Amino acid sequence: MHIMDRKTFNQSITKILSGEHENHGIGTLSEKTLHAVVKNYVEPDKTYHEVPVLGYVADICRGRNIYEIQTANFHTMRKKLEIFLKEFHVTIVYPVPAVKWLRWIDEETGEITKRRKSPKKGTPSEVFKELYKIKPFLKSPNLSVWILMIDMEESRLLNGWSEDRKKGSCRYDRIPLELREEHHLECIQDYRMFIPPEMDCFTSKDYAKATNLTVKRAQTALNILYSLGVVDRAGKKGRSYLYTVSDTGGDSI
Repeated sequence: MHIMDRKTFNQSITKILSGEHENHGIGTLSEKTLHAVVKNYVEPDKTYHEVPVLGYVADICRGRNIYEIQTANFHTMRKKLEIFLKEFHVTIVYPVPAVKWLRWIDEETGEITKRRKSPKKGTPSEVFKELYKIKPFLKSPNLSVWILMIDMEESRLLNGWSEDRKKGSCRYDRIPLELREEHHLECIQDYRMFIPPEMDCFTSKDYAKATNLTVKRAQTALNILYSLGVVDRAGKKGRSYLYTVSDTGGDSI
């Protein structure tokens, strides 16, 4: 397991932003900054970057270990995972904005607004909306998930459909500022971190309230936790399932 190292992460930010990371102007970044920083943090030696493996290209491959940095769209990895997991241990590295600052870019004038702090704070539970897309692979002993909680600055283009051009706008880039914490899902037992200690017998609405998730996100999370054996279904309360923390399941892959 990789041990969190804020100093190394900060060095990675400096390295990427110092000019080693190609930037050809608005809309033409060769590789988004967040992805580049995280990749350099996981493996500073570029020799192991972008390695051809079994007909695909792995973000990082060193020995029998593959690391895929994925900021979203886990469904795009399905074919890769199907092939890679047969012969390699794959770790999906998932960066989540812990605290986010926003800037807006006017493409016509080049003006960039002062940054403002978003009221929304990220949580590790955001990973569930992506894990659902690769649900059939989650029980594989060769699959791990590594969540990085990162403060970051997000730049967006003022090209949306609303009057202020913000709704429906495109994200331009995300710049990591600080590594807050890391969470490693190495085995099914590790998924117990997503169950608040006070939870006993609960519905998805109860879980949503305890975790500050929307009910829809809570249902997705419990769907995954149930499939992994971390929680059991213990009947119903009205039309909702009642869940309990499993005593026997979720101990190992």
